[in-house]
Order: sequence, then structure tokens, then C-alpha cells
Amino acid sequence: MEYEKLRHFESYIKYSFKNRNLLIEALSHSSYANEKKKYRKSNERLEFLGDSVLSIVVSEYLFHHFPELPEGELTKLRASLVCEKALHVFAQEIHLGDFIFLGKGEEHTGGRTRSSILADAFEAVIAAIFLDGGMNAAKTHILRFIPKNLEHKEVMGIRDYKTVLQEVIQKNPEEKVEYVLIGETGPDHDKAFTVEVCLNSNVIGTGVGKSKKAAEQMAAKEALSLMGYEGA
Repeated sequence: MEYEKLRHFESYIKYSFKNRNLLIEALSHSSYANEKKKYRKSNERLEFLGDSVLSIVVSEYLFHHFPELPEGELTKLRASLVCEKALHVFAQEIHLGDFIFLGKGEEHTGGRTRSSILADAFEAVIAAIFLDGGMNAAKTHILRFIPKNLEHKEVMGIRDYKTVLQEVIQKNPEEKVEYVLIGETGPDHDKAFTVEVCLNSNVIGTGVGKSKKAAEQMAAKEALSLMGYEGA
């Protein structure tokens, strides 16, 4: 059963392991390893290594593909590709949550969809590929996930202001952010949406965009600007 599960996962990542023990370790969450005691290692050490391999590969890619960008912009671009939110999305592309070995507690509390668990396992899988097949194999795997339209999006200056705002607000756990659609105008082919972002029911920003998501980003940007955030 476990062998078939691993083969299935290998088909998603388009890589066959010579040493499947590395893959098993990469997919073993600490909750599962703790239940199995000495019979199974957790993926925490591989996660540590995978984080570095990921950073090197992404840094090299950006260095060569954006020769005009200064160091500060390259750093922002890299951060957008290696943050937990991005890795969570990448992990979903390869159905990683279906293959992680979890302890019973994590299994019952939604561990398979938890972004931190998926992001950590994604990095661990990178390390496993690196140890099994070398840097070229790891690089091939990682580059599959870099968005094809990355250059267009980032050159146009699009930033994920919602994520930044959420990170700022999370410093105070009792605070709650909510986006509310308050209006839409124009014909179906050229609508404009207006969204307010609220902090504990108090409006802290308003944004307008061609889609609800775009309007939410603009609302978050205004909120950050009013807070004095330099990047907004």
C-alpha cells in the first residue's frame, strides 16, 4: 500500500527516487514520526535543507531573468516565490496533502490542508530530490512551479498587499480583517468593483478594481499606506 502511494506521488512530481527512504522521510510529519518512535524520522531536517536549495535555485533564476532589477527588488521577488503562501499553492499542484504521513491528531484536525504543513513538506521533498538526484534534478523540479507570467506581473508592479496586511494584523491575534463588497458599476464586460477592508468592523481602506480580487488588493494597499507601511 505504501509503495503504491509513493509511486503515485512520484508520477505527480515527475521524478523517480533511487532511494525511496528519502521520499518517505520527506513525507513524514513530526506527528507521525513521534507515533512511530524509532521506526520513522520526521521531515524537519530535510525541510531545513530544502529551504536552502529552494532559495539558491530561485535566486539564480531571478538573477539571470531580471538583469535590470536591483538587489532590493530581487529580494522582494524571491520572497514572493518562497513564502508559505506560495509553497502552499505549489504543494496543492502536486496533491502533496494526499500523501503526507500524519499522526492521528493532525489527521483529525485538518493537517492535510494546513498551509504550514504543506509548505514544510514541499521543502522537504525538494531536499529529498536534491540528495537523491543532485542539484540539476532539484532545479528541474523547482522551476516547474515558477509562474510563466512572473515577468509580466512583477514588472507591472503587482504586489500581494492582502498577504502583507494579514501579516501585519496577525501580530495582534484578537484582530480580525474582513473584505466587504460595497458596490459594482458598469456593463458586464467592463465592471468596476468597490471593496472596503474592515478591521474589527471599522473601515481601514477602500479599493476599486476590475475584479473583486483586484479591488481587495487596492483596499489592502490603502490600509497599509494609512498605517504608514513603506511598501504600499
